[in-house]
Amino acid sequence: MQNIPLTDVSNEACTCGVLHEEEYPALDVRGIPHAIRHGVVFGALDSLAPGSGLILVAPHDPLPLLAQIDQRTPGRFTVTYLTSGPDAWHLQFVCGEPASVESVSTDIRR
Repeated sequence: MQNIPLTDVSNEACTCGVLHEEEYPALDVRGIPHAIRHGVVFGALDSLAPGSGLILVAPHDPLPLLAQIDQRTPGRFTVTYLTSGPDAWHLQFVCGEPASVESVSTDIRR
């Protein structure tokens, strides 16, 4: 068996010719039953820390889902279409800081 030396390339740029953006895990929902699909996406998005993200792979343009996400967590995610059909849509979600909740005063004195 031939030993192949490993070279630390962590500080070197990739020369494969492909632009490598930040890599996020892919969530392919095409095989998930429609009845629970949005719930699965909400759960995945809720688990993201600020600065992290995921790639959603959907069987159609998920406009209703995007509207629901914006209702649940307005402005929390930056969404970028990476590909648009015809067989799959790939959307990149990047999580920002959670919206700040203004403190509500419980002082009932007048």
